[in-house]
Amino acid sequence: MFHVKHFDVIVIGGGHAGTEAAAAAARMGASTALISLRRDGIGVMSCNPAIGGLGKGHLVREIDALDGIMGRAADRAGIQFRLLNRRKGPAVQGPRAQTDRKLYRQAIQEFLAQEQSLTVIEGEVVGLKLDAGRFAGVELAGGIAISGATGILTAGTFLNGLIHIGNEKTSGGRMGDAPSIRLAHQISGLGLNTGRLKTGTPPRLDGKTIDWSRIEEQPGDDEPSLFSFLSGTPVVRQVPCGVTHTNEKTHEIVRKNIHLSAMYGGHIEGVGPRYCPSIEDKVVRFADKSSHQIFLEPEGLDDDTIYPNGISSSLPFEVQEAYVRSIVGLEDVRILQPAYAIEYDFFDPRDLTQTLMTRGVEGLFFAGQINGTTGYEEAAAQGLVAGLNAASHARGGDKILFGRADSYIGVLIDDLIHRGVTEPYRMFTSRAEFRLALRADNADQRLTPLGMSLGCVRAERAQVFAQKLEALESGRDLLAAKSFAPRELRDVGINVNVDGGRRNLLRLLSMPGVTREQIDRLEPAAAAIDSAIRTQIENDALYQQYLDRQENDIAALRREEETLIPPDLEYRGLPGLSGELAGKLFARRPETLAQAGRIEGMTPAALALILAHIRKAKRAAVGR
Repeated sequence: MFHVKHFDVIVIGGGHAGTEAAAAAARMGASTALISLRRDGIGVMSCNPAIGGLGKGHLVREIDALDGIMGRAADRAGIQFRLLNRRKGPAVQGPRAQTDRKLYRQAIQEFLAQEQSLTVIEGEVVGLKLDAGRFAGVELAGGIAISGATGILTAGTFLNGLIHIGNEKTSGGRMGDAPSIRLAHQISGLGLNTGRLKTGTPPRLDGKTIDWSRIEEQPGDDEPSLFSFLSGTPVVRQVPCGVTHTNEKTHEIVRKNIHLSAMYGGHIEGVGPRYCPSIEDKVVRFADKSSHQIFLEPEGLDDDTIYPNGISSSLPFEVQEAYVRSIVGLEDVRILQPAYAIEYDFFDPRDLTQTLMTRGVEGLFFAGQINGTTGYEEAAAQGLVAGLNAASHARGGDKILFGRADSYIGVLIDDLIHRGVTEPYRMFTSRAEFRLALRADNADQRLTPLGMSLGCVRAERAQVFAQKLEALESGRDLLAAKSFAPRELRDVGINVNVDGGRRNLLRLLSMPGVTREQIDRLEPAAAAIDSAIRTQIENDALYQQYLDRQENDIAALRREEETLIPPDLEYRGLPGLSGELAGKLFARRPETLAQAGRIEGMTPAALALILAHIRKAKRAAVGR
């Protein structure tokens, strides 16, 4: 067997998790290898040509705040930008970008090429090298061995991937790519709990054969909200999307042929994503609805391919053709690639630590769909966490942890490793109990200082961030400098009680209905504050009154998260702890008291017992 150089971090897979993991590890200064089946497939968008959305957009902003690459790539390739939930508060608004597939892939590859510590290797990983329960490297097809201190597996849907179109089955990680069979078999032998999940994709349509005159146009925002805190305005030409709908004829075709669907015909055992249902699911689960919305999304500026978001399927091709052509504007459309479902292996994320390292193999990390998630953004966030921690672990450094109170990344990781998944996991703002503090607009204020302390934020971003903090402080000082009597406020149209106290402008911003024009009449110098900085100050002020109340809850959670549980704690020997809870704690091995509290069936009394034992052990250690 031929051996090549040793790496600190080996990343297996060049999808969204793998590219973000490789970039993060390299930014930390770790010698990193990114191994992909095809070099030109690195950064490919396997499903829809879009980044972001509700909850997902928050993840992308957080990745960017730590100097990740997904947000910058989306901004460079974005052909339409929309801020979802614009009419609601900033806490639940989600930036989303329609992207050019080719430009996005090119941007990812260019960003990776700039990483001096990163080596890209084209090849198929067929096995992991283990040494006394530790990760030691990988074996490639052809007999090449690569040694490494840590490894990150980001296999996506490739582990035992099986593509379904009707009753036809084809092995594949995605359309046109072979699955990973040998690697899947070896990992299954590591004693990790495994299962099968399913996802799907719609047919791809020839845009030249769509009757656009009958399609409702959906333009982007007049003032685009980009992802990266380093971006200014869109880079490439902006284009509209289209909107059409299914109808009763569509639904009748699906109902008549539903027995031919791979999912409903019993050919698929994996569970699919509830929040992204196929057309078969929609017709069955929402039988009372006579139509469903379909977004016709361009796949590129020089590509006529259209992605019809909302009609994924595993029906036979001829049935797909029939139901697609029953839709207004698509009567004569040509299908370029059929819809299909893909079934793949995943591993129970409850077998992972908070760093995403497997409990069974030291130095081996999992990230992405292999952990039961769905979506580019969830995969990239896990890749970031795994990449940072693998680099730190390889050099004997500390764990890099994200909590529920400081990031959506922390919510994602915590949900996965403690609750597990029964269906592909997707991020929503509703999953974050502290979402008023975890807004997309303040991701840099929350996480960039952490990234700077870790060494994963480069000088350019650090400088831009410092300038932003200086501008924010200057703007707040200006708005807080003067206070105004109720009469003065009423003179500019701000409705306050006449007998109330004086208020400064910063406090006024927390009041609903107060406009910039009113503020500028009171303090003309406020008009000179940069618009983006001013928006940030307004958002911070708007939520401050709620955040003050929430701070006690966050402080309590952080105190619990900081209480570490010894990894060798013998739960079964704790008097007063039920056998059932002792068994769950032994199996899950929570790293902190907060994590133990999220185990199903956990009681306050049991947590108090564990805490008392930890304190007693600490006192005994000090006494020695």
